[in-house]
Amino acid sequence: MTIKVTIDHLGAQGDGIANTQQGQVFVPFTLPGETVNAQPAGKKHEALAILQASAERVEPPCRHFTACGGCQFEHWQAEPYRAWKRGLVVDALKARGIEAPVGDLVACGPGERRRVQLSAKHGDGGAVLGFHGPYSYSLFQVEECPVTDPRIVSALPQLRRLAAVIAGLSKPFHMIVTVTETGLDIAIRKSGKLPEAERKRAAEIVLENRWARLSVDGEIVLEPVKPQIRFGKATVVPPPGGFLQAVPAIEAAMADEVVAHLGKAKQAADLFAGAGAFALCMAGNMQVHAVEGEAPALAALDAGFRSTAGLKKVTVERRDLFQRPLLPRELLAFDALVFDPPRAGAEAQARHLAKAGIRKVAAVSCNPVTLARDLEILIAGGYRLTSVTPYDQFLFTAHVEAVALLEKPVKRR
Repeated sequence: MTIKVTIDHLGAQGDGIANTQQGQVFVPFTLPGETVNAQPAGKKHEALAILQASAERVEPPCRHFTACGGCQFEHWQAEPYRAWKRGLVVDALKARGIEAPVGDLVACGPGERRRVQLSAKHGDGGAVLGFHGPYSYSLFQVEECPVTDPRIVSALPQLRRLAAVIAGLSKPFHMIVTVTETGLDIAIRKSGKLPEAERKRAAEIVLENRWARLSVDGEIVLEPVKPQIRFGKATVVPPPGGFLQAVPAIEAAMADEVVAHLGKAKQAADLFAGAGAFALCMAGNMQVHAVEGEAPALAALDAGFRSTAGLKKVTVERRDLFQRPLLPRELLAFDALVFDPPRAGAEAQARHLAKAGIRKVAAVSCNPVTLARDLEILIAGGYRLTSVTPYDQFLFTAHVEAVALLEKPVKRR
């Protein structure tokens, strides 16, 4: 049944929310103040017609918008979009009763995303390579993408050739494509082992296109040249399909903020260190102990340190910080610390950190809600929150990063 609704505000996932007598109605791809005709589509409603458009509505830059599920906000002017995204951080802090200065959103631009996860499957007309549709498991073939590095976009036809070699043999799978300093790094996941004939064909496509590496479920099929990523002075070869920040400029800006805050620390810890995006930048000024649960990422970090001259000492420790957070007595070794956990946050580690006497802490997060929870724990333990900076490296989406800086006064004897 079609209903006429007026959008009151946007929810945390970016849907327009209308308040009706029957309750809230969620309508994706709408803006506050708009009046729309909508019909039920699963748990949400689909806008059939915009009866009264917002003055902030603009023409989307991508022809795939609304059919592809990658972006939610291509139809919104930049300034209100950025203010809303900053507001996600502000609201998460307020919900925990935290008052702190929240800076302006540090924004990325179009074409800056260096890493994308595509999905692929065998279709009637050949391989389909692209993104899932909005709130759907259906696969939409992508021909363009304004947020993605042009080197990936221009390679889509050849990546589709590669997908065709694999798609005929397996169920749907993922293709993680990363721009590195030495070429594209392609990691296939959930495809199963490649038979020898398909392995040879895939290798030929890699060589033809001068890509850096192809891996399948963690196994390197071909590596004509090692893919390289720079973290500060260090050059790192990331593990196949390993986590990296999506936008290099945002990664560098966050690292600069962390290093500046930790200042003249002599011994620092980097928890949930990954492949070293923060640790190897920090090592220009201070000794660093990097703790990470994933062995391949930790090995890449260690190798990057050992191959780079002019860094302070970096030590590494493999440890599941969710199961075995560093205890207060272990934290005594450090006078500064940064942590950058997954979306679940670092609640267990924050509880131990709150009892420690580390003077300066930087909390990096991709989830404002769990960040606010962890900050509440640290503040209750005597830390003072000095600033929070939101970062946008997932353009046109509801995802926002943040760096929060904390200090603990020195106890005088």
